[in-house]
Parts: sequence; structure tokens; C-alpha cells
Amino acid sequence: MSTGEFPEVRTAAGAVRGRREGGLAVFRGIPFAEPPVGELRFAAPLPAARWDGVREAFAFGPPPPQEVTGPDASPAGDDWLTVNVWTPDADPAARRPVMVWIYGGAYKLGSADDPSYDGGRLSRDGDVVVVTLNYRVGIEGFARIEGAPANRGLLDQVAALEWVRENVAAFGGDPDQVTVFGESAGAGSIGALLVMPRARGLFRRAIAQSVPGTYFSDALAGDIAGALAGELGLRPTVADLAGVDPRKLPGAGAALSARMREYVPRWGAVALTPTPFSPVVDGDVLPTAPWEALAGGAARDVDLIVGHTRDEYRLFLMFAGLFGRVDEAMAATVLRMFGPGADAGQAYRAAFPDASAEYLFELVQSDWLFRMPSLHLAQAQVAGGGRAHMYELTWSAPLNGGALGACHGLDVPLTFGNFGNFGDSAGGLGGMLLGPTPPPETEALSARLRSAWTSFAATGDPGWPAYDTERRLVQLLDTEPSVAAYPEEASRRLWERHMFGVLPLTAE
Repeated sequence: MSTGEFPEVRTAAGAVRGRREGGLAVFRGIPFAEPPVGELRFAAPLPAARWDGVREAFAFGPPPPQEVTGPDASPAGDDWLTVNVWTPDADPAARRPVMVWIYGGAYKLGSADDPSYDGGRLSRDGDVVVVTLNYRVGIEGFARIEGAPANRGLLDQVAALEWVRENVAAFGGDPDQVTVFGESAGAGSIGALLVMPRARGLFRRAIAQSVPGTYFSDALAGDIAGALAGELGLRPTVADLAGVDPRKLPGAGAALSARMREYVPRWGAVALTPTPFSPVVDGDVLPTAPWEALAGGAARDVDLIVGHTRDEYRLFLMFAGLFGRVDEAMAATVLRMFGPGADAGQAYRAAFPDASAEYLFELVQSDWLFRMPSLHLAQAQVAGGGRAHMYELTWSAPLNGGALGACHGLDVPLTFGNFGNFGDSAGGLGGMLLGPTPPPETEALSARLRSAWTSFAATGDPGWPAYDTERRLVQLLDTEPSVAAYPEEASRRLWERHMFGVLPLTAE
């Protein structure tokens, strides 16, 4: 290790040179696996080849192929599988806690070069080593392709965590104090990692922010893969799909997403979601859905934070242009499709007698997709003899007079302390939800959240009591944070007998 403006670190594959930025040593674009192209297309990741000399680690690696990658839709290169490191000091003797971020994006979007995920403030203020990574998304990462392992995106994450275990000490991190944290599809990935045999022992703690409840059966995933390949007139096999340019393949996912509701008779509620991709319970890479395995004690030795925002689905209402347009028939449809039990519509209306059609439409999808899966994950961890701390973000996004409420994704800019102002970009998630000038309480709330997350990474204690099934205490994240009984009691009771698990292929 060398100090100065351009610190150098020797990894298992070779030496890398980073930069000093804001008091930190920062390394970007370090490969943790070989580019998954050519003969390695749709294969499990292989460790990166060794290199001679010193490799510059100044720039992020290219994003994995996806439907949207910013102004330039063509990734510049095939080194999709890279990690980035922010560290106060690349001193092997430091042994700081390590936080590894797994991005969200409906399992079809995302890249660690998003300015929202800059780890500088978290590392500097929390005295931790922050690692971000790229993993394959969409068809490359999650489609159930014949001749390829399932859940290649999850296998990429495991490979990155193996890289962390082998190399992070050289960057000043403690490989025995690794916390994985992620939001949305990143949290769903963490739900899978908690119970995957290949991931066992690679992290000590986990923070799952807005866990989606979608884990596909092998049959459902295979049927969806057939529809994806069918968009190109091909079969869902390595032989057929490997001949398609990786940069062209996401178009098939986009085309299917646009008409998924045609598949309601076969795919059920999945056909009404924003994405045809999710982890697959294939019996090998992912043996079972997280709730069942956690309740059986699969991760009782992993400390867990899990939570959600109050108004999860409101963001998707905005994206779909449905504000003020939801009628009783639309509400009845989603209550039937997403609600628990045969009489879900009646049960929701009884539990929320003053709710409008639009609120019921939003609420049942918030519950099915994020809120109740997150709650049940905490409950399953406790049932399995582990410890879980739970939270709900109740602070409303200030944009448009608070119309979005505490919506999905609002916790991301608060987690990293990045609120926008990213030059020529749109400001990322922070800019979109917080506006050009976030109100003063934004900084204070973000500081509290970041302190809780980094304290948890260091000690296992975020600063509020663990969740139990008697008091059900959770941290409410707001301008004035408080600890209270889980606030969504009406929804909790509606869903208390529901078993989250594997989503099936529905017979026509």
C-alpha cells in the first residue's frame, strides 16, 4: 500500500491505483470477475484474470446491458462485473467495518456508477469502508435460460462478496465485519443471499430496504423466459440467445414489459408488476424462498435490519400517470389480484372504510409488493432464532408539496446523503424526489439514518430495540424519529395468515 494523491493497493489479481478524494482513498472499476461475454455468456462468473503492473482504478466500469443506461444507451465495454471502494485509509491494520451496497432497479436496471450511490459521505462520516458493485440484470442476469445456471445476477453478487472477503483487508476493511445493504431489488437480492448456501459466511449483517415479495417458481420463470425469447423469435436457450448482441437483448424485455398484462391468466399478479424478472427458486442456487428458510433458522447468526417506506407504491402511481385516474373498477381488480384471500376486497374495505378507490389501489400493492414481505421477513428471522431490527420511513418527499408521501426509493438518497446537484445529470433519485433545494430537515434525517446504518455495521445495534412479536417495536424515521409499535396494524392483521413464498405458474 502506498499513500499520497494516488494510493496503490495490491489485490489478489494485481495492483490497483486509486485517487485521494475528499480525505478518502477511492478506487473505481476493479474487476471481480471475467467479462461474461463470448464463451462465458450466461455462465456463472469466473474470477478476474491476473494482470501485471499497476491498473488505474479511476473510472467506473461500464453498466451491465439494460433497457436504460443514461444518455448513451450502449455500454462502453464488456467489463460489467466490477467493484468500487471508498476507504478512509487503505491500511491493512485498520480493519474498519465494511458496507457492501447492492442496487435496486426491478432486477432489470441499475449500475454502481449512479451518482446516488457515491459512497463518499457514508465512508467519511461513518468511518467505514464502502463497496459498490455491478451485477447482471434483465435477461443476462435473471432469465431462466436452458443450459445456463439460474440467478446469474445473484451469483455475480456472491462473486463480488468473495472478492471482498479476499481483498478488502488491503483497503483497510475487516472481512469479518461485512454488512450487505440494498434497496428494492437490492433488498430482494439480500433476502436471497441470506438463505443461499453459496453466500453463507460472506457477510455478518444485512440491511434490507423495501424487500419485494417476488420470487419465481422454476415453472413460472421458464414460462416467462419463453415469452422473452419469443419476442425475438427464439427459444430460451443459451444456443439461441448467445448469438444476440448483449446490447440488443434488453429490447426483448422492454417489449414484453409493455404487454405483460396479456399474461395474467398464466402469471397471475406478476403480470401486473413493472418487471418480468425476479430471483428464481430453482432448488440449487436458491433452494427456497427467504421467509421459509429464515423461519427455519437459515440466517439466525446474521444481524438484520429490514424495513419499508409508508407509501411505497405511490411512486409507481406517478410513473404510470394514474394520480386522480383510479376508479372503483381498477381498485376492485387489484384488490382481487393482490389481496390476501378470496374476500380481500371486502376485507380491505372493512379495514379502511374511509379509503378512496385510489388509496385502496395504492395500499394493496404497497402491501403485496413491499410492506408485508418486509414485515414478514423480520418476523421470519425472529421465528428462526435470529435478531431483526425494523423501521418505517414516514417522512414525506418534499417534491410537489409532499404529494408522493414517503414513497418507494426515498430512503436511497437519505442512506448515502446524496441529494442531487450532479452536474448535467437529472440528479438521480435524490434530485427527482427531493427537488433542487431539499428542505433543511433532509440533512438531519439523512445524518440520523447514516449513523444508524454505520453503527449497525460496526456493532450490530442501530440504536433502537430489536423487533419481537409482542411489542412489535419499530423505528419511525421522520423529522423527529421515534420508536413505536408497528404502525401499519390494519394491514398487518389482514396479512397475518398469509404465507409469502414462491410465485407459481397459474393454470389457464
